[in-house]
Amino acid sequence: MAKEASPDEGFGKHLGIEMVERRERGSLCRATIGPQHLNPHGVVHGGMMYSMADQGMGAAVYSLLDQAELCATIEIKIVYMAAVSEGVIECESRVLNKGKRVAVLESDVRAGGRLVAKALGTYAIFTPGSSAPKP
Repeated sequence: MAKEASPDEGFGKHLGIEMVERRERGSLCRATIGPQHLNPHGVVHGGMMYSMADQGMGAAVYSLLDQAELCATIEIKIVYMAAVSEGVIECESRVLNKGKRVAVLESDVRAGGRLVAKALGTYAIFTPGSSAPKP
């Protein structure tokens, strides 16, 4: 049975990331860009898109966890392809492979349907009290 996700009352909420859809092996989140998301050059800070990919990937892998399991980010690589300065950005994430201890995921970040960033990540899967795998 898939683990039930709790509402994000922490970092994602602080950034204004809304989890729109959680499904088996995937998720969709979105954020409406405001001045707080912009870097000094007036475009969305890369950390915002990275955080959306991290949130989305975590939600996607969470859908495959057993009740006693947790996950943690091992690594994410992101490629930024276009600048965004306003509007809504969406991040669709999906599980590419889930093993016993590590999951591999990808995320597409889009603005107005245009691909603006692509991320690939790995997540540790573990049971609290056990040792998480070392990268």
